Amino acid sequence: MSRSPRSTRDAPLRDWFARRGWTPAPFQREAWARWLRGESGLIVTPTGSGKTLAAIGGPLIAGLAAAPAPKPRRGQAKKPRLRVLWITPLRALATDTAASLQQTLEELGLAWTVALRTGDAGSRDRRLARHGLAEVLVTTPESLALQLTYADSQAVFAGLEAVIVDEWHELLGNKRGVLLQLGLARLRRWHPGLRIWGLSATLGNLEQALAVLLPHGPPAAIVRNAPPRPMTLETLLPDGARRFPWAGNLGLGQLPQVAQRIAAAGTSLLFTNTRAQAELWHRALAAVWLDDPATLALHHGSLDSGLRARVEQGLREGSVRCVVTTSSLDLGVDFPAVDQVLQLGSPKGLARLLQRSGRARHRPGQPGHVVGVPTHGLEVLEYAAARRALAAGQIEARTPPVNCLDVLAQHLVSMALAGGFEPAAMLAEVRGTHAFAGLADADWHAVLDYIVQGGAALSHYPDFHRVVVTDGRYRVTDRRVALRQRLSVGTISSDGAVLVKVLRGGSLGSVEEAFAGRLKPGDLFQFAGRTLELVRLHEMTAWVRAAKPGKGVVPRWQGGQLSLSTALGAQMQALVAGVADRSPEAIASQPLLDTQARLSARPPADALLVEQHRTRDGHHLCLFPFAGRAAHEGLASLLAWRMASRQPLTVSFSVNDYGLMLSTPSALAIEARQLRDWLCPRSLREDLLAAVNLGELARRQFRSIARIAGLLPPNLPGRQPRGLRQLQASAGLLHDVLREHDPGHVLLRQADAEVLQALQADALESLLQRLSVATLTWQAPRKLTPLAFALWAERLRGQLSSESWKTRVGRAARQLEAGT
Repeated sequence: MSRSPRSTRDAPLRDWFARRGWTPAPFQREAWARWLRGESGLIVTPTGSGKTLAAIGGPLIAGLAAAPAPKPRRGQAKKPRLRVLWITPLRALATDTAASLQQTLEELGLAWTVALRTGDAGSRDRRLARHGLAEVLVTTPESLALQLTYADSQAVFAGLEAVIVDEWHELLGNKRGVLLQLGLARLRRWHPGLRIWGLSATLGNLEQALAVLLPHGPPAAIVRNAPPRPMTLETLLPDGARRFPWAGNLGLGQLPQVAQRIAAAGTSLLFTNTRAQAELWHRALAAVWLDDPATLALHHGSLDSGLRARVEQGLREGSVRCVVTTSSLDLGVDFPAVDQVLQLGSPKGLARLLQRSGRARHRPGQPGHVVGVPTHGLEVLEYAAARRALAAGQIEARTPPVNCLDVLAQHLVSMALAGGFEPAAMLAEVRGTHAFAGLADADWHAVLDYIVQGGAALSHYPDFHRVVVTDGRYRVTDRRVALRQRLSVGTISSDGAVLVKVLRGGSLGSVEEAFAGRLKPGDLFQFAGRTLELVRLHEMTAWVRAAKPGKGVVPRWQGGQLSLSTALGAQMQALVAGVADRSPEAIASQPLLDTQARLSARPPADALLVEQHRTRDGHHLCLFPFAGRAAHEGLASLLAWRMASRQPLTVSFSVNDYGLMLSTPSALAIEARQLRDWLCPRSLREDLLAAVNLGELARRQFRSIARIAGLLPPNLPGRQPRGLRQLQASAGLLHDVLREHDPGHVLLRQADAEVLQALQADALESLLQRLSVATLTWQAPRKLTPLAFALWAERLRGQLSSESWKTRVGRAARQLEAGT
């Protein structure tokens, strides 16, 4: 029986699968067939099911069928031969992907080269990438944007057939994704029939994710024929769980159970939600670790790339038994040896939980499993909420940003550097992206004016003149501008980074300057899983030496705490309200909920619970909307301002994912009618901007925007690096000058808009609309309830040192438990 033409074409790849004991999955065969027909699309399958081979299979089939390219004669210039561009969001993921693809090519006997172009790439790979001398290039959005700044980029990409965007969901909702959209628009202009495929985990807005990746052209497909990967959730319930939880506890009371579970498994990943928490838990585990210390490792984004690479290699080889990590190992790096995943604290989102579950048993057909480690009583209930949401098939959406004019300004300077552009053609190209489809003419001209002369207020200063217009074409002609542009490409911004280097040793990574600036020589701190002593701080480098293991402060990185997702918040409120649930976590939380009901009330699902409390440190009004930390912070700021504007009053507040606490030194005489008036959505934005000091928030936001847009030049090679204070001073001065002399400047408008986005003004308006008509369940308990106690402890934590906070809160919890 003869084979069909399609099966004949993919026969070499199917034979390779067979030699490895595999059978191509239906979704893989579908993706190959669609690629061979010239289609684009989005592959959505569970982690570990074979997305990589589904995406690369089409190009491999075509490559195996094509005649090998003739080798250039001696002395003849090598021509670009780039065919596949593979884009990943993480450098660690890029390294792993490049190695995996190269191994596949060698086993197939396909004489292709894979090059890696990231910040960690070596000189050979950089040369191959720069001139297109590899058939497959694995890179990041930033490195692609850098490649596009060269005038010969079109020639380098002349033979490009396909772009594959790995982990598209990680780029969809941020400015890195916007920068990538602009880069893809340029590639599509050169190759109108370019095949673009995205790889993604499950999202709540898959159709929108596809539309953002492929905004124009023929209809594209979502390939998701793989069966759902089973996922099981197990929770380590704390022994003798307290009924009165407190926020921010690191959960070290769970250390014995966690250590026991890790000892019983082959290889484990212990995920934390912050780098500081990872450092602290690594130190705690090291204190009770009975195996070779080298088998316990730490991995997060601030560690040196060499340290991270050794940890990743140890996972592949099986020489590392446990890694304490953050989101730096969230994505699709393939570690088949990992047997167990533990999640410390609530994951705060279902997508994150599913992603991390896939790190264990990362092999097709194997179920995912997560061992949840709640750090306080209410997080036990959050795991019950996660069970319910997963059973209902709920998962969060990622909202793609639009009209990021700072990213557009950076891209236009890059295009002016890469041979120049004509504005009409460039505007059509830019509007061909989802991010700028609705770009207004006024904003377009404002950005053009900015890249040419910096805007009206800065037009007299040559340093801000980066692009020149000759014969209607925008170009960069100054070599200094070109150098600065290439050094500043990208959208990832953070506080000033101070390198941490060992005397007569290598680099360990970086900490933020705000932390390093508080240290003095001789101080001890914990970093990279070690106790270090600061010797000196010089030119943005902290020189350290190893110290005897013991106490030492742990760096705190900016970024804030994760906020509970809407899906988890809704399930959490349902559980607290009393919905029937017989999960182990819900049963374990019953004493806490019973105490809440006895002292006050369980917050009804269709009402707003309000509690008034009096403690030795003041009077407190608590509201429990279960809308997540970010929304509650905006709501608390708004209510505090509205309260204080109507009567002389000093109001402070604390928030968590479940509610907010407004505190005053004197008694609060509040009626339900007043509270309803404060919860009214009328004049929300005006009151919100007055409440949060827009000027100061916009100043902070402006620094990041100014760096992305090129208003703040980067540190130049060979020059003494500028510190964070210098950058803040420069950004602050520019902000104030523009605010006074050019208040309509494009970057100021961007800063104001992003402040409102950060305050979640739209979500807050929806929340106020709901709360303003909700029934108020008003209680005045004789003592703090479990829900109020968590807010009170959060408030207290900002006033005391960490040790004093733990001591005082623990004592208060014991007293409250003894009295109920």
